[in-house]
Amino acid sequence: MPVLDVRNVSKSYFGTPVLADVTFTVERAEVVALTGQNGSGKSTLLRCLIGREEPDSGSVRFDGTEFRETLPGFRAAVAAGMEPGDEFSDLTVTEHLELMARAHGDPEPAELVRSVLAQLNLQKSADRFPFALSQGQRRRLGLASCLVRPRRLLVLDEPESNLDIQGRAWLTDKIRSEKAAGVAVLFASHDPALVEQVADSVVELFVDMVEDDSPPVVTQDRA
Repeated sequence: MPVLDVRNVSKSYFGTPVLADVTFTVERAEVVALTGQNGSGKSTLLRCLIGREEPDSGSVRFDGTEFRETLPGFRAAVAAGMEPGDEFSDLTVTEHLELMARAHGDPEPAELVRSVLAQLNLQKSADRFPFALSQGQRRRLGLASCLVRPRRLLVLDEPESNLDIQGRAWLTDKIRSEKAAGVAVLFASHDPALVEQVADSVVELFVDMVEDDSPPVVTQDRA
């Protein structure tokens, strides 16, 4: 049974189709890359999959059950790192990460938080507020928020954005280690090198419409 099973998901804005009948699966310990040009609907699809938006039609199932973000079991199992801006603006970096860890059942998260800060080279920013961080630092904070909590499915929206060469090398190794630990990973990316290095399968979305004004059929290419 797939960890994530997406069937015929469609989404339109003001009558304009953005996604049409998107179907794919993510298995346990599989890394799936979501690719496509700007405007192809990658971020929209991810928001629909984690419950931040409602698809117009289709289904999203997690472990065979309809995905609903409000259910505690799903919130505990799915970690999502989306665009910067999800942080608690009045908490420091350390306070934000400790709160996330405690909310997911770690009563003493200090050591874990220190380790994650070191992994992402955020130690010098530990006592700063999110608004004082660069875009690259905020991107790393979003990744850190996923790593201080348990997860069976990791969803990332262009995690390579605003990362330097060292940061991208770390990201490649981290995605591989998540897979090795049995975590299913779904990520949207514009970086062909990252996709080539870590993805087990690729789902490509398209911008161009076909004659009936619907996006072309989306397929999943497994290695």
